[in-house]
Amino acid sequence: MHKRKIRLPKGRLGQTVFSLVVTALVGFVYFYVALPAINLQDGDFYVFLVFLCVVYILCVLLTTAGAHAKQERTPQQKVRDGISFVRKNCLPVGVLLLIVLAAALVGKLISLPVFRASAYRQLLDVQTGDFAQDVAQISFNEIPTLDRTSANYLGDRQMGTLSDMVSQFEYSNDSTQINYQGRPVRVAPIGYADLFKWFTNRSSGLPAYVVVDMVTQEASVVRLPEGEGMKYSFSEPLNRNVQRQLRFQYPTMMFSTPEFEIDEDGHPWWIAPRLVKTIGLFGGRDIQGAVLMDAVTGESQYYETVPTWVDTLYTPALIMEQYDYHGTLVHGFINSILGQRDVTMTTDGYNYIAMNDDVYVYTGVTSANADQSNLGFLLCNMRTKQTTYYVAPGATEAAARLSAEGVVQDLGYRSTFPLLLNISGEPSYFIPLMDATNLVKSYAMVNVAQYQIVATGATVSACERTYVGMLSERGVIHGAGLPDVQDESQGVVEEIRTAVLSGTSWYYIRLEGEQVFYALSAAEEPNVIVLNVGDRVTVRHAVPDEGQTPPILEAYALTVE
Repeated sequence: MHKRKIRLPKGRLGQTVFSLVVTALVGFVYFYVALPAINLQDGDFYVFLVFLCVVYILCVLLTTAGAHAKQERTPQQKVRDGISFVRKNCLPVGVLLLIVLAAALVGKLISLPVFRASAYRQLLDVQTGDFAQDVAQISFNEIPTLDRTSANYLGDRQMGTLSDMVSQFEYSNDSTQINYQGRPVRVAPIGYADLFKWFTNRSSGLPAYVVVDMVTQEASVVRLPEGEGMKYSFSEPLNRNVQRQLRFQYPTMMFSTPEFEIDEDGHPWWIAPRLVKTIGLFGGRDIQGAVLMDAVTGESQYYETVPTWVDTLYTPALIMEQYDYHGTLVHGFINSILGQRDVTMTTDGYNYIAMNDDVYVYTGVTSANADQSNLGFLLCNMRTKQTTYYVAPGATEAAARLSAEGVVQDLGYRSTFPLLLNISGEPSYFIPLMDATNLVKSYAMVNVAQYQIVATGATVSACERTYVGMLSERGVIHGAGLPDVQDESQGVVEEIRTAVLSGTSWYYIRLEGEQVFYALSAAEEPNVIVLNVGDRVTVRHAVPDEGQTPPILEAYALTVE
């Protein structure tokens, strides 16, 4: 049998058409996979153009070599004819290749901070604020007690409780922190377990998403109505992939990584911030509005001013990048390298704070030496980019974490990245402490200015009581600490109930003639363990809101008479 040989086209026109067709096909496959924006400010677009030029030149060389190999000419004639053909057919493409490379190089040079230091520094408008006035004290039911890792762990574990989903779908581990109906939560879509599961379930889409309450640490799977599954997600391998759908709908727009969110009605959306370059050709990354894509239908719309329920337009990485330009280029580019007078930069890490129905990103600000002390910190609204700097000299987040871990080193707890809170007017690090299974077991509060002041507690309220007491004892604040939220009740114990919550024993005490139970942690008040019915006691406890009589009040201290 004779092997069939690939016949290359003959003639100049045929070879040119063949090269163009192959280049177009290979280019389409590359574009479908890489998805570069057709935009001169997108570096990936220049890579795409260079790739097309190289593919075309290789095709011309291949067809030329194949055509001249069968011609009865001397080697010298074949070489001359080949060079002549390549020159005529590749010269325009070669010139285009050089123009593309030159444009990319020049664009990169004119975008460098060394030439545009002032423009880079103005990317972020930073105001100075008063922390005690701007950041109100957060109530206990608003303080997030989880970080991203532990929230993803709880979300993934919740999937295991759904027998009808666990074999077909999996937790995506791509959660977004938002404010949902006034509470800080993390939301994440589920994904197809594998390619076969995608093929069998793609017609109905993803049937649910996961919500993790950052305060109560409760994870729940929210099922979408029948027939309204999410058809568009990152787990889709073909046209319904989020980024591919965006690219085909908006071929010239550049996007930051789309984030998953839900609106106040619980409907799922993909938020794709529009990325723009504001300095030179490639420099000064910023956000200008966003495309909101319905995760169910794939319909999308561009908003220059996004709806107020959207929480994650600007990413922490972009905010920190822009502040680093703002802080390092304060006296020009040369000073940022040599001398470094007044140079500041962000610390390594960030966390989120929920205020006024918006999500703010927090990060510390330190000197160019990056020592163990902060000069202050930033709070930036992730929807509007309104950024405020607060002067608060003290420990870095890393130093505060080490200080907190040192208090519980016998238990082997690990700290999460701190959350900055206003406790009695003092900037304070709030640090959840996790065990080896990524479950929060305790809490710590560390004073920013004096990080040797460390308090721990089994609950947030218990930790705060201890912390405020330490601040009062050290003279950092004046007064009893929590005078406005405490009251005393005296009487005879009529009923005692017990429960174990998150590994901590709690005792619930009811006095004669009262309906309310006073909750006491055995870890915080050991005397409650030996308490008996009939004992006369004095209980110091929280004051209920006016007009309300809750069934349970948290107690701070117990005295047996």
